Parts: sequence; structure tokens; C-alpha cells
Amino acid sequence: MEITWLGHGTFQWKLDSGEVVLFDPWLDGNPSYPKDHSLDRLDAILISHGHFDHIHDAVPLAKKFSSKVVSIYETAVWLESKGVANTAGMNKGGSQMVGPLKVTMTHAVHSCGILDDGKIIYGGEAAGYVVRFPDGRTVYFAGDTNVFSDMALIRDLYHPDLAFLPIGDLYTMSPHEAAMACHLLQAPKVIPMHFGTFPPLTGKPSELQELVKGVSQVWDLTPGRTVEW
Repeated sequence: MEITWLGHGTFQWKLDSGEVVLFDPWLDGNPSYPKDHSLDRLDAILISHGHFDHIHDAVPLAKKFSSKVVSIYETAVWLESKGVANTAGMNKGGSQMVGPLKVTMTHAVHSCGILDDGKIIYGGEAAGYVVRFPDGRTVYFAGDTNVFSDMALIRDLYHPDLAFLPIGDLYTMSPHEAAMACHLLQAPKVIPMHFGTFPPLTGKPSELQELVKGVSQVWDLTPGRTVEW
């Protein structure tokens, strides 16, 4: 799989089979978005929650590419009201196939209001995802969250090989809490996200790496630079 960080909490996955999956699409207005990046295929969009910096481009992208859009049920209903045709609403603990991937929705400790016409409306709850590959590998995408003790259940149930964790602080956990998440999850590799986009998001991958030596390898990506996993 090819992984491209598009800044903040937005990631593009290109599978060996050719499908392209986008997590938490925020392209327009994202100060960390690589300006030379372009999308020419998009099979599925996975949304962790309804804040603008995670859902901003979901509607136009879904319409342009006729993508399948996965989210918690209430967010899916809102997307349908905006003309998104191929939604796949679900809830925590449930699983569904997204192309060749088995996707399970997990808990997250965060809010989920959707800004719509100047008002905050109910968007369900924030969530994360466990994604299982046909070859047996498993990824945990935490979305925006603080550490929570049930990450130990995610470890025991799904044994993630790679975890995407926010570290920015203020709106999510900082490296201090993310280090505890690493200890609970025991994932060999961790990709930090949701940091550095704005001045208050002060957490740094180097801080996390110092705290998780011997537990997880911190994979510090650069926006726009594709890596293979």
C-alpha cells in the first residue's frame, strides 16, 4: 500500500489492487496540503467525525468521483442531505467491506458537531476505524481522540500493525497521552497526525518517539511524500 499524508488528519491510501481511499478529507484551505498533489481516482472516503477540518471536501469529492463514503450513521444522513449518493453509514463495533478492506468502526473521545449554514448541528459521535487487509495486516486510524483505556481492547481484538494517532494537543491528545495510547495498542509502527497545522497544535513526533522507545517506531511523514507500507 502507498500512504500519502496530505496534511493535518488527511491521508490517501493507494492499495496494491489500485483502489484509492481517502481519510478525513480536508484539501481546500488546509495550510499543510501539498499544492502539487492531485486526485484522479477516489473509490472511498472514510470520515472519523464531522468537524470542518475532517469533512470539508467530502461532499464535492464524493460527487466528483462517485465515491463510497463511510461515516457514523448521523453524519451519513447529513451527507445524503447534501446530495451524496453513495453513503455507507455505520456505528461503533460494526464492520463492512470497503472494496477489499474490512472496516470496523471504533470509539473515539472527541466531539462531532457539523457546521452547517453558520450553525452547529448534531453529527453523531466521533469515531475511529480498524482496517483489515486481505493479506492479514491491520491498521488502526484513531481519528481525533484522547487516549482511552479501551485501546487495550483494540489491541486484543485486532492486533494493529500500524496506528495513526493525533498528537497536536489542545483539540486532541498531546504526545504525553499519545505515548500511553502506544503502550496500550502495542502497534509496532505509529504515524502521528493532527499536529503543526496551526500554532496551538504544538505536539511533535520527536517528543512522541522519545516517550515510546522500545514500544513503537514513530513514522514521521512529510505532506505530499508517498511512502510504502
